[in-house]
Amino acid sequence: SNDDIEDVSLFDADDDVSRRSKKSKIRHPVASFFHLFFRVSAIVVYLLCELLTSSFIACMVTIILLLSCDFWAVKNVTGRLMVGLRWWNQVDDDGRSHWVFEARKVSAQGSKTSSEAESRIFWLGLITCPMIWVIFAFSALFSFKVKWLAVVVMGVVLQGANLYGYIRCKVGSRKNLTSMATSYLGKQFLQQTVAKEDQTAS
Repeated sequence: SNDDIEDVSLFDADDDVSRRSKKSKIRHPVASFFHLFFRVSAIVVYLLCELLTSSFIACMVTIILLLSCDFWAVKNVTGRLMVGLRWWNQVDDDGRSHWVFEARKVSAQGSKTSSEAESRIFWLGLITCPMIWVIFAFSALFSFKVKWLAVVVMGVVLQGANLYGYIRCKVGSRKNLTSMATSYLGKQFLQQTVAKEDQTAS
């Protein structure tokens, strides 16, 4: 499959909305709530399921439903509203699969519709929860809870997919992830070299 990275306007956002200055307030409280609700609920149910019920099937179905709702909501709603990003896969007429990563264009005044508070909530939830599921995966593996391994792997895959997709939306339109990491390491090396030369000179 080919990766198509596009930087295009998102959903033809209204011009008057795009002119608003970026403020540190939550403009989409419902989207912000559900951005965290499903993923946090899945983690809470996983931690408390043995206390709530003795049925593994009921717990597994509940967790997978919450993870699925979270995947859909984050991919299709909260990413667009809270940070102006979205991603999806489409198949062209030749049958080739293309991954498309979109970012809302900055208006002529240089302002975006997303606020700093919403952006923090979005990225904090997006990054923290997959890390928690990775910890759960190692815990289930080392404690030999094989039956829970499928559940935590589902959490890692679904939430990790959204994390990867939105990282590509954020930085993919400007540069490749590998080249970005190489550039960062190069800058760090250069700064250390200059610092050592300054210490030697002094």
